[in-house]
Amino acid sequence: TLSSSSAASDVYKRQLYGLGDLPQAFARLSAIYGGTYMLNKPIEEIVYDSNGQVCGVKSEGKIAKTKNVIGDPSYFPSKVKKVGQIVRCICILSHPIQGSNDAASCQIIIPQNQVGRKHDIYISCVSFAHNVAPKGKYIVLVSTQVEGKDPKAELQAGINLLGNIDKSFYSIHDLYEPANDASKERVFISKSYDASSHFSSIAQDVLRIYKQYTGRDLDLTKPKKKVEEQE
Repeated sequence: TLSSSSAASDVYKRQLYGLGDLPQAFARLSAIYGGTYMLNKPIEEIVYDSNGQVCGVKSEGKIAKTKNVIGDPSYFPSKVKKVGQIVRCICILSHPIQGSNDAASCQIIIPQNQVGRKHDIYISCVSFAHNVAPKGKYIVLVSTQVEGKDPKAELQAGINLLGNIDKSFYSIHDLYEPANDASKERVFISKSYDASSHFSSIAQDVLRIYKQYTGRDLDLTKPKKKVEEQE
């Protein structure tokens, strides 16, 4: 599956200056509605009351009181379970991916059956056109779920599509899922980012946490416009 910015109807929208601008935009919007951000603060402890329900977050000796906490697995090592590993490779290129119509960005998914695997291999490419790399440079992320004892080799089918690589950086990350009683503790833990590069699984996880937190499904139905009263 290939979707690139050269297509007339590209379904993938690329964020200029990288994904870091998304939380910044969210922070600004949150501030408008009275939200408070505590940036660059260490999390020393998640505080619970005598009933085992969360009641605060401790940072630098001070406790911010709360009735609910939402966080990723790194904050709750005793409340998650390991379910696998992900291998990723970040590659820097001086050329577009071959077969992408010289696209400044594209996504390639290698089906598992095509390469004799149980999981797909994902390739995501962005470039200087998105203000994330110097002029003429492309940044490619190749990822998949680890199945054997040689994680790097499991990416090779994707690496082979890239041509000459200026520099590559491999990493392996554990995959975690929540194992706590969120309804009792009021601690809502997200799943680790998986190998996919199209954010589908992340969107599903957000919907899961929203329902856990509120007790209802998220309704994204566009509100109907109110009919103006005729004089």
